Amino acid sequence: MRPAEALAADMPAAEAAPRAAWLTPLELVLLAAVWGISFMFQRVAAPEFGTAPLSELRLAFGAIVLLPFLWRQRRAFPPGIWPKVVMVGAINSAVPFALFAWAAQNAPAGISAITNAMAVLFTALVGFMFFGERIGIRRAGALLVGFAGVVVLASGKTAGASLGWAVAAGCAAAFLYGVGVHLLRRYFAGLPQAALAAATLGTSALLMLPFAIVQWPTTPVSMEAWLSAGLLGVVCTGLAYAIYYRLVQRIGASRAVTVTYLVPLFAVGWAWWLLDEPLTLSMGVAGLLILGSVAISQNAAKK
Repeated sequence: MRPAEALAADMPAAEAAPRAAWLTPLELVLLAAVWGISFMFQRVAAPEFGTAPLSELRLAFGAIVLLPFLWRQRRAFPPGIWPKVVMVGAINSAVPFALFAWAAQNAPAGISAITNAMAVLFTALVGFMFFGERIGIRRAGALLVGFAGVVVLASGKTAGASLGWAVAAGCAAAFLYGVGVHLLRRYFAGLPQAALAAATLGTSALLMLPFAIVQWPTTPVSMEAWLSAGLLGVVCTGLAYAIYYRLVQRIGASRAVTVTYLVPLFAVGWAWWLLDEPLTLSMGVAGLLILGSVAISQNAAKK
């Protein structure tokens, strides 16, 4: 290659560096805003659709958006891998989505978003309990702080309603996300991630379909609920996964997961602004404890 050609070849990379410098923070904030508003959409749609139908719509719409990735990479998925895809899809998508949809019918949107942040801590706990990973003193302390935040959150009340069961559902979903992370690493290392997301969402939609049919609403569903369900599946699931895996490929999973810190802030803000949901002291204290523990856990993991 001649010097002029080499210089020309290097120009795209040189231009890409400053572009990535502003694009990455922008995409992280955008992703946090999109995942944050997903809890508000569930809060709007879940009371009219119910748990299984809303979960089905979210899974199906998300899978349709990501289907082109799966079609393009379909040869990377041999027949023998599909039973594992179904299992991981149930653990990492179908059941957590149903738990959050149920919680949305019983608690403010911010509650689910705060418990969702526990997924980072549960990932460390599951690795320690079942996969022989070291947890360390600092990460163990972070887990205790996070669980203290959960206790504070569960003990709070909003409009006279106890939040305990909704918090338990959100924590169960976050725990399953922690299990799912390890299963994804164990069984699907090297597979194209966006295509894998399409596969797990699609198989989960098929698993959820019979339950959705049985529980489908018998009364007309409002246009507002339909719009919320559609945006939840297309934007907050399908497009959000695409953005997330794009970030993982560019900056790595350890940096991409920092979006976890921002999601509850956006979720609480969206719900306060658009749904007039109150901001309670217990939510504030629990959010500080849980997000602080996540920050400590992440710093300890990097060290």
